[in-house]
Amino acid sequence: MFDINGNDNNTYNIDNIEFIKRTSPKVGELIEKEYLRQKNNVELIASENYCSEAVLAACGSCLSWKYAEGYPDVRTSGNTSRYYGGTEFVDILEEYACDAWRKVFDTDYHVNVQPHSGSQANFAGYKAILNPGDTILSLTLDNGGHLTHGSSVNFSGKLYNMVFYDVDERGYIDMNDVRQKAQEYKPKLIMTGASAYSRIIDFEAFAEIAKEVGAYFMVDMAHIAGLIAGGQHPSPFGLADIITTTTHKTLRGPRGGMIFCRPELAKKVDSAVFPYAQGGPLEHVIAGKAVCAEEAMQPEYKEYIKQVVKNCKALSDEFINLGYKVVTGGTDNHLILLDLSDEPFSGRVLQERCDKIGITLNKNCVPCEKRTPKETSGVRIGTAPMTTRGYKEDDFIKVVHRIDALIKELREEFK
Repeated sequence: MFDINGNDNNTYNIDNIEFIKRTSPKVGELIEKEYLRQKNNVELIASENYCSEAVLAACGSCLSWKYAEGYPDVRTSGNTSRYYGGTEFVDILEEYACDAWRKVFDTDYHVNVQPHSGSQANFAGYKAILNPGDTILSLTLDNGGHLTHGSSVNFSGKLYNMVFYDVDERGYIDMNDVRQKAQEYKPKLIMTGASAYSRIIDFEAFAEIAKEVGAYFMVDMAHIAGLIAGGQHPSPFGLADIITTTTHKTLRGPRGGMIFCRPELAKKVDSAVFPYAQGGPLEHVIAGKAVCAEEAMQPEYKEYIKQVVKNCKALSDEFINLGYKVVTGGTDNHLILLDLSDEPFSGRVLQERCDKIGITLNKNCVPCEKRTPKETSGVRIGTAPMTTRGYKEDDFIKVVHRIDALIKELREEFK
């Protein structure tokens, strides 16, 4: 795969694929095909990235064999809190990972590195401070929010009373609407964070509104965690009560989640993760998270994040220069939403056409969506993975022109 400096260094992966093939030719073949797809395609999915060989190796280590339900003894002042023996080394590893992530974000918050995903981190965050039926104020999916922020098909929408704030005519989060809805509905929790929002989120304004109405304030920073770590987005630490994230997007780590909280909520958060939501933690993935944290503290990582943002602005500006509609009129982070509302074809059609020429992106709803979620009126485009592979502004401008050519072909076909 590609190392963190964008070099094509695939010896480790090829060797492992050949080793797998000797035991399971079919599985090895499929892994090899996916490896080649990732290696040869232009990867523009905003929630994906390439992790380092060290992260991959940690995730494939002997820690895969170890059960360690519970928490390291240090969390209970020496009282045994693991439900299995033989945990002396994974105890040290897990605490090391927690300490490393506090350093990454320069915080004294409590951190739990056990969540298997961002969705499970959100599930635990809600459980720690809410009861079923409590009111949450959050951003809707079609305005850039996430499935776990209250979608009717998700546990969040089924367990809690959801109220949603809107974006304004520009596509920006409408803070006046946030305040109005907070005062009207008196939610127990105000939630922010997004999976498809291209602008800076004003955490200070959210925290102020939450304080005004006596609500908890929770941030899902899964997409922008790397930008926060790299100094390219304001931090929610010191403002939010609970902060959740994934480690595999802009942080370039393994697939997994984490949850941070104010120290006074630590016991509630920990018990919401285990035993309420999960069983045994994936210590091999936690090892990968620890390596990822170390990488995120390096000067090279901050330069990488700066380039991600510069690349995304260049990509956005070029689409706009060519006459396309970009939601919010631009970007402050690692992604854009290309608005296809006025086109005769859907986001799904463009996604599938891009797939055929080796460009990977995803269909996505846009504000005031008129098509179904399976079709959508937009596509989401991110710059983090190809920046890992060494792309600069000019490279992304070339990608824009390739997508522009496809769109022109589709316009002719759908006349």
